[in-house]
Amino acid sequence: MKLPFSRGKGSQRPAKVINASILHSTFERRSIIIGTVQGGIGVLLAARLGYLAIAENEKYRLESESNRVNLTLVPPRRGWILDRNGAPLASNRADFRVDLIPERLADPEGTIDQLGALLGLEPTRIADIKAKVAEARGFQPVEVASGLDFEQFAAVSVRLPDLQGVVPQRGFSRFYPTASSVGHLIGYVGPASAEEFEKDPNPLLVTPGYKIGKDGLEKQFETDLRGVPGARRVEVTAGGRIIRDLETREDVQGQPVRLTIDGPLQDYAARRIGLESGSVVVMDCRSGDLLCMASMPSFDPNSFSDGIGGVEYAMLREDERVPLRNKVLKGLYPPGSTVKPMVSMALMQAGVDPEETVFCGGGLRVGNRVFGCWNRRGHGAVNMAKGIYQSCDVYFYSMAQRVGMDPIADMARRCGMGQEFPLPVTSQFYGTVPDPAWKMKKWGREWQTFDTVNATIGQGYMLSSPLQLAVMASRLATGRHVMPRLTLDTKPKGFDNIDFPAEQVEYVRQAMSDVVNGPGTAGRARLPIDGTLMAGKTGTAQVVSLSISNGKSGPWKYRDHGLFIFFAPYDNPRYAGAVVIEHGGGSGAAYPIARDVMTFLFDPAKGLDALKTLEAGWGGTAQQRLERRYAAYAAERGAAVSRPPRSEAAIFDRVEAEARVAAQQSQGIANEVIAPRPEANPSSSPAAAANPATGAAPAPAAAPPAVPPADAVTTATTTGSVPQ
Repeated sequence: MKLPFSRGKGSQRPAKVINASILHSTFERRSIIIGTVQGGIGVLLAARLGYLAIAENEKYRLESESNRVNLTLVPPRRGWILDRNGAPLASNRADFRVDLIPERLADPEGTIDQLGALLGLEPTRIADIKAKVAEARGFQPVEVASGLDFEQFAAVSVRLPDLQGVVPQRGFSRFYPTASSVGHLIGYVGPASAEEFEKDPNPLLVTPGYKIGKDGLEKQFETDLRGVPGARRVEVTAGGRIIRDLETREDVQGQPVRLTIDGPLQDYAARRIGLESGSVVVMDCRSGDLLCMASMPSFDPNSFSDGIGGVEYAMLREDERVPLRNKVLKGLYPPGSTVKPMVSMALMQAGVDPEETVFCGGGLRVGNRVFGCWNRRGHGAVNMAKGIYQSCDVYFYSMAQRVGMDPIADMARRCGMGQEFPLPVTSQFYGTVPDPAWKMKKWGREWQTFDTVNATIGQGYMLSSPLQLAVMASRLATGRHVMPRLTLDTKPKGFDNIDFPAEQVEYVRQAMSDVVNGPGTAGRARLPIDGTLMAGKTGTAQVVSLSISNGKSGPWKYRDHGLFIFFAPYDNPRYAGAVVIEHGGGSGAAYPIARDVMTFLFDPAKGLDALKTLEAGWGGTAQQRLERRYAAYAAERGAAVSRPPRSEAAIFDRVEAEARVAAQQSQGIANEVIAPRPEANPSSSPAAAANPATGAAPAPAAAPPAVPPADAVTTATTTGSVPQ
């Protein structure tokens, strides 16, 4: 059978004939194709080699060189912060230090323990280092220790082959000679955080040993103080061991910052605050120079520069006196009777005759409320001068109702209250000067007569900072628009503006002199210096209702604040200032400090003698007491404390938020009647000033009860208040 797809014999193709010529032709074609491909590959390889050898020669030469040579930045020395006389408040000192680079650590726990044993670190410090290494980014250096002696430095250096990630180096560390006395003013430095590096990805910020300003003037003047880094080229082995130095470029130190602060005065004032919590501000009336901005208790910036340890942070955080708060700039207090000279100036400018008298029988009825005077027996006939030096509340209650709150509020602002000053500080609180428009905007309520009465004696809604009180004192003393300045390269401002007529200035100045040197409320503030008289005004600020505390005893946080503003010499003012003692129980805690600070200004030897006597009773200087307290706290608590926030900014944000809340404490009684408590002590002399063991003034005897005239009120009908 024949299949349809089968071919017949006649349909078969003839076999292909292959001969030598055909084979030769095929071979040549294939050779050409293969040769072309090989030639193309060769050209590409040659082009690539040429590109690497010529175009990228520099790149690979540098990479090759980097295998042999390491180039590292040398942290620049920070510029010094100097006082007005050129003495350092923040300087640098040569030291040996050890850092860790977390990403290079093979065994973090073991390495840190080994370093702790070599350097004799405390267990709490070792725990802090481990926590910081665990939290830090790999490239972020962590300081182990600074200020090491040569033997410790050498002990680490010879063990480097076994301590991967450990970087010992010689350099400079920040040093604060007066330690806690300048903690709030100067601030401190520390390694840059991850957040700070993200904002400014400068390699210098992650260079081991480099630190930036974290708070205070160190942070504010960071650009000026930073300087220019140096560089170091060294030849190394494949394992990273240094063979020799090849080249070094010196760093350029940062620019110095010259302050108006008087270093010895700053230190004296901080120490003189003693066991109290408060602040002292002193200004030069002729230039506006801030000579002193002491805030205590404080912290030691030398220890903070190593990073806030858990134990130290816990100790400071738990202290009800808030050592982390700058009380000069971020403490707000009712100014109490320190505003009475300012109110007097407002009254005179509103047309009140200063010789016009008001009868004080111990209190005054305002509407359906009775506002008492601190002197329950009354002052009798009171003119403006007596109202100031005897701090008669009834006089100001009566006169303030006549002129209203608006002229008083305007005068308060002219004197610096409620104002923010152009100073190189990170932030400042500027308080409250209340008036009818403010209350309506803030609370949605109409201003009442009792609001004026409370504000007239510095209570109610009125709040001010110690800096503002010092500015007020300088403007009242000179009659000029004195503006504070903190750096010597800042031009003095405001002195060409005359705020008040000379005769009014002289009147208030004399009345404030009588507060101290006459029949006034601060006889114990008289200066023990012949021929130099200080003028001032006492103030006591109630912070809670009398149903909670009488202001002088009980829990510390419920006691009254003590305030004092001053200037000297009274007849030709050169210096002015303010002292505020938190919960000191009254102004008797404030004006002895002002007296001693001004004594030191005019006679340093006499001032130091008084301070040494006091510190002997207190248990040493402020720094010595802080160190002992830390040692005791660390021994008791050990490492069993909570870790501080990772960011220093978070710490101080929390402190600032708490300061704002604390400032509102006294405003909680703004709608209550303020009935000042006794305080006057006109017969005292400097010799009887203060208890040498405590620095606190002796308590005045209570005034005996008396029956006031019919138009006055008895103490039994008042609802209580504060000594002015």
